[in-house]
Amino acid sequence: MKTFIINNLIVHGEKETYKNGYIKVVDGKIAEVGPVSQYKQDDDAKVITLSPDYQVIPGAIDIHIHGASNSDAMDATYEALSTMAGTLPKEGTTSFLATTMTQSTEAIESALLNAGKYIENQTEEHAEIVGIHLEGPFISPARKGAQPEDYIIDPDVTLFKKWQELAENQIKLVTLAPEQPNGLDLAAHLRGTGVVASIGHSDATYDQIDEAIQAGTTHVTHLYNGMRGLHHREPGVLGAAYLRDELYVELIADGIHCRPEMVKLAYNQITSERMILITDSLRAKWLEKGTYDLGGQPVYVNETKATLSDGTLAGSILKMNDAIKNTLEYTDCSMTDIIKMTAENPAKQLRIFDRKGSIQVGKDADLVILNDRLDVEMTFCRGNLAFKKENVE
Repeated sequence: MKTFIINNLIVHGEKETYKNGYIKVVDGKIAEVGPVSQYKQDDDAKVITLSPDYQVIPGAIDIHIHGASNSDAMDATYEALSTMAGTLPKEGTTSFLATTMTQSTEAIESALLNAGKYIENQTEEHAEIVGIHLEGPFISPARKGAQPEDYIIDPDVTLFKKWQELAENQIKLVTLAPEQPNGLDLAAHLRGTGVVASIGHSDATYDQIDEAIQAGTTHVTHLYNGMRGLHHREPGVLGAAYLRDELYVELIADGIHCRPEMVKLAYNQITSERMILITDSLRAKWLEKGTYDLGGQPVYVNETKATLSDGTLAGSILKMNDAIKNTLEYTDCSMTDIIKMTAENPAKQLRIFDRKGSIQVGKDADLVILNDRLDVEMTFCRGNLAFKKENVE
């Protein structure tokens, strides 16, 4: 039996925050949470004592991430997914959806087949891939962004069924344009099979979004980007994201995909009850600036952003802990709000809140320790130490 204690720090439990708390982990699960005053010494447990200025939060669940450390889900190799899963704990992510993009059906099928097999055989020492996010190819050419138009196709229930079988039923979220032919049919099929249908890369009107919600859509992909914007006579996708309580809403809080003021506007309107922070990052994350590949297209990366040759934003190089810092700065929200947006909401949307998304007895010990500057000091994935800064004992 593997047992350890983390104590003498702020613990953000599911029901209560303990200013001087502790967590006991047994065999990868959270066994106890509470104030240090209730802690009973266990001679068999390793004790990790930290600064009272430090805090522990549940690990982030990044539901929209393409790559990191020169690896991408579309590489369709075990090594690529393993590299991503081994890298993400450095930024406080303990679970994620391996995200595909619009490509040929053959390339998508290779990625789905690979991810499905990987998920069944993944290691517990890394961030856990909890499913696949299929971003495209069922999107609108009018809002393609960096998705290559040559491979965009209309929503197709029969094709999706084939893909879901190839992926060992691991496709958990699909970004689609519901206004495209057969879009509502696919949204209804997804709802009926427990898959999240998300509006993204969509030119839909507000009324079309209303139909999509009735069909079963419950999610919006990367707010502001790849969607019909807000107009006083046509609220569009953005207006629906602001107004419809049925929708969880992703946001890339890098200050580039949307200005800090627009992050604040979205937060004020949507609130932490429905917002989900994502990175939408590329293989260039954690690498030096240079030229990299995205779906066969060259992507130019500097210290802050990634673009195609025409200047189109092409995903991000955002790290999750930077998304947390940025959101706190832009919105003046609380750490409780951050936890909702990085852990609780994605866990609830993916229907895994019974085991992830909060620090609660019985759940996976997916834990991130932040220092007083909100840098990641240590990350545990299912009770396994997945990352530790060199200065931490």
